[in-house]
Amino acid sequence: MRATLATLCALALLLFAGVASAVEGDRVFFKSKQAQSAVLTIHAATDLDAMRPLVLDFQQIAPGVSVEFSDYVTNDLFREAEQACRQGSGPGDILLSSSVDQLVKLANDGCALQHVSPEARSAPAWADWREEVYGFTFEPAVIVYDSTKVPPGDVPHTHDELADLLRRKPEVYRGRIGTYDVAASGIGYLLAFNDARQAPTIYGRLLESFSRAEAVKRCCNAEVLGEVASGNIRIAYNILGSYAYAAYRKNPNLKIVVPRDYALILSRGVMIPTTTGNRDLAARFLDYLLSERGQRVAREQAFFFSEKSPLPDGVDGPAALMESGIGRPIRIGPALLAAQDRILRERFIADWASLIAKPSP
Repeated sequence: MRATLATLCALALLLFAGVASAVEGDRVFFKSKQAQSAVLTIHAATDLDAMRPLVLDFQQIAPGVSVEFSDYVTNDLFREAEQACRQGSGPGDILLSSSVDQLVKLANDGCALQHVSPEARSAPAWADWREEVYGFTFEPAVIVYDSTKVPPGDVPHTHDELADLLRRKPEVYRGRIGTYDVAASGIGYLLAFNDARQAPTIYGRLLESFSRAEAVKRCCNAEVLGEVASGNIRIAYNILGSYAYAAYRKNPNLKIVVPRDYALILSRGVMIPTTTGNRDLAARFLDYLLSERGQRVAREQAFFFSEKSPLPDGVDGPAALMESGIGRPIRIGPALLAAQDRILRERFIADWASLIAKPSP
């Protein structure tokens, strides 16, 4: 066990220094408010419910534009985008993904158009790479728990406390803790990789505890949160704050904790693929996402968290996440390319799987 943990954590540090299949999800057509003048095609590893307010508001300022939106799992979106780039043709005008490492890989392979956005001036420097991949959200990775099943004394407020809880009460939480299957989930892999880099020793203990507790592994945020809402699991780890808060608004029994030791911060990525047939329209939508108006809609209706605003009501954590020193942004840039190295990625996932030994059903 000790040797495998060392390998896992060393891999993460090395990479930053330098699969199960899933199917496509929803496809929705948002008809233009006026006579149609153009169609914008968005391929996204982002839930439709989160993007709907942004698409509808964009159509208020572009009433002649219809929007075709297709929702994917991260790995499927990446594979399709790679294929389209190789073939020199593809249906998407905009790509959105929480797995920003995959977008950076696409951009590095020459699959992204550069767009100098006038709205990027207010974006954090860590959320813009070569004006090809932009981050447009601010989403901490959080712990979600069912307050009807987890007593106050068991609520973990740090990564170490979660590992310790599973060690102290293995029978209570066996099969009742959930997280991503990193082999199936691009965002799950990205967060696990950054966990191993951020706190190798603590993350090693956490993985060992997950194994002992026979953690439930699922492909994506929605599935893990669904397991909590249905009562199958009691605690979910590394859930993106935006999805967690949307679930909390529907079911206030689902409580959210921002870990007090550190919180990984993801900025969901957007890029314009070279295969687009609507470059100007795609650029207009990208500008909207980064604009003050788009950011306000994202904060109030779609993703709920913002670097410049307090945590949403009901979230257990520091009022000012970045000022507290807890926030650890995942920088969009060349360091993410290492995470997409095929051989090292396969080794990382293999080591992770050897620690989370019990297979998913």
